[in-house]
Amino acid sequence: MEFSSQSVGARGLGRIVGGVLLLIVLVFLWPFYSVPTGSRGVVTQFGRIVGIEGEGLAVLPPWQKLHNFSIRAEKADIENAEGSTSDTQPVKVSMTVRYSIATDRVSEVFEKYSHDGDLSSYVQTATQEIFKAVTARYTAPDLISQRAKVSADINAALREKLAIYGAQVINIDMRNFAFSDSYMHAINDKVTQEQLRLAAENKLRTVEAEQKQKVAVAEAEANARKAQADGEAYANLAIARAQAEALRVQNAALSQNKDVLELRRIEVERVKAEKWNGALPQAIYAGAPVPFLNVSK
Repeated sequence: MEFSSQSVGARGLGRIVGGVLLLIVLVFLWPFYSVPTGSRGVVTQFGRIVGIEGEGLAVLPPWQKLHNFSIRAEKADIENAEGSTSDTQPVKVSMTVRYSIATDRVSEVFEKYSHDGDLSSYVQTATQEIFKAVTARYTAPDLISQRAKVSADINAALREKLAIYGAQVINIDMRNFAFSDSYMHAINDKVTQEQLRLAAENKLRTVEAEQKQKVAVAEAEANARKAQADGEAYANLAIARAQAEALRVQNAALSQNKDVLELRRIEVERVKAEKWNGALPQAIYAGAPVPFLNVSK
């Protein structure tokens, strides 16, 4: 019985030792690896790249090693990049460059530039160089007035430069674009003068427009008065012509028939007689006719 107990104890100890050894082997020779989303697994064998694994599970033999390499969009902040214009004006800018590693160039970038996909140092250096080269092609006023074109030139040149490192530019955010304080003061003074000039021109155009409006109103009123006067003159002339014509017709009628005149005179005398109250005038002046004593008949 004592012998049997010792055998059982030895077997149990052997299992424990075997389990520990198996655990150690699994730890050092574990063949399963995981490549996270947004990454590629660079497989090396004794330091040499032998393959690229996609996202997910990767099974490798013990003599190979997996390196997770990020292909996510990264950003590099460049503060106060300096340059000089063609008219020797110093200029500064701050930029944020967003980029990613081209998936077909992971091996090249891993081998030459970065083991984890971080190229921020290369991006910063390249951006400084590109900004300095581009601004040297413009004068200071052109940098201000053609800022969109300057940004496009920097973008194109930086894309070409970063392609050397296997990076592709997503976008560039330019900010704090500024010249020296003295030049900015001069620009502000010039802008102020230009605004004053434009304001004066606008005021002059307004005054001219008001004067033209007043002239137009005065001309319209004058034309209206002239038209009214012409109308009144024409109306008066028409009335005068009508009255003259009436007199002419009347005179012609009287000259052709003298009895009409006599009849009118008799009619007038009849009306006077009807209105006479039978009293003679108190005073008769020399040459005045005496009523109803017309002895000429």
